[in-house]
Amino acid sequence: HADTELERGVVLEEIAMRDDDPEDLLGELFDEALFGDHPLGLPIVGSEESIRGMSRETLHAFWRSEYTTPRMVVAAAGNLSHSSLADLAGAALAAAAERTAPGVSPVPPRRGGTHPVAEGSVVLQGDDTEQAHLLLGVPGIDRHDPRRRALAVLNAALGGGLSSRLFQQVREQRGLAYSVYSSTASYADAGSLSVYAGCAPERLGEVAGVVRDVLTDVAADGLSTAELVRAQGSLRGGLVLGSEDTPSRMNRIGRSELDHGRQRSLTESLDGIAAVTADEVAAVARDLLSQPLTAAVVGPFDEVGDLPAALQELAG
Repeated sequence: HADTELERGVVLEEIAMRDDDPEDLLGELFDEALFGDHPLGLPIVGSEESIRGMSRETLHAFWRSEYTTPRMVVAAAGNLSHSSLADLAGAALAAAAERTAPGVSPVPPRRGGTHPVAEGSVVLQGDDTEQAHLLLGVPGIDRHDPRRRALAVLNAALGGGLSSRLFQQVREQRGLAYSVYSSTASYADAGSLSVYAGCAPERLGEVAGVVRDVLTDVAADGLSTAELVRAQGSLRGGLVLGSEDTPSRMNRIGRSELDHGRQRSLTESLDGIAAVTADEVAAVARDLLSQPLTAAVVGPFDEVGDLPAALQELAG
């Protein structure tokens, strides 16, 4: 019981820390607005109410039903054999195997639920911050979607580095923001594509307008040949560099087994990225970026009506 209360206090402090961090709070706001009633719309660490109301018995029942050996993947990388790892895992997890209830299924189904439908909205968390923090995006694709590599290339070209289109348009050419980037998230049955920018509150409307124009242009015309080649090179280089690190290898094979039920080799991933065509990127850009935009803002504004008209029109 004492351990439960101790950890409850830690998680409540984590919630307070999240609420004090504009970017963390922004992500929660955006996901809630974008995913709605989908489980992905819920806050990751829960709410104060849910944490305070959680009993030790509830936690223990969840642990017994979910943290069982049929649902575990053990991954390792380094100087060891598969047989020795299996022996070590078997010994270490013997107690967990004994408490596994009859009929417990293996790793839960990797698909289910429904994709959120983009309706377009603007949400605001008023906060006395020096900057306005903007997250603007659309529903993406799940991790099994055959377009996932084309989306990775699109994201890299759109806002994945210093040479990306958003970085060049927003920061280098106009000096509107120091930090601007795009990102994707792909889950079992849903995903997102979003753009973050932090700027002076009085420039929020201009930043939103430039981001809108970039997204509109890419949706209409796709990427240039130079952007495509550069994005593919960046992604492939990152994969190769990551493969040189033992913990990264371990994470890669474990995640592959959990997400796809099989091992995907580095060569398969590299070849898959190299095979992405300009037409495939243009198609996924057109499909995703033609959806209504969802915008979340954290900054020194009292209500949504105080936000720049350009932003309200963008996703309202």
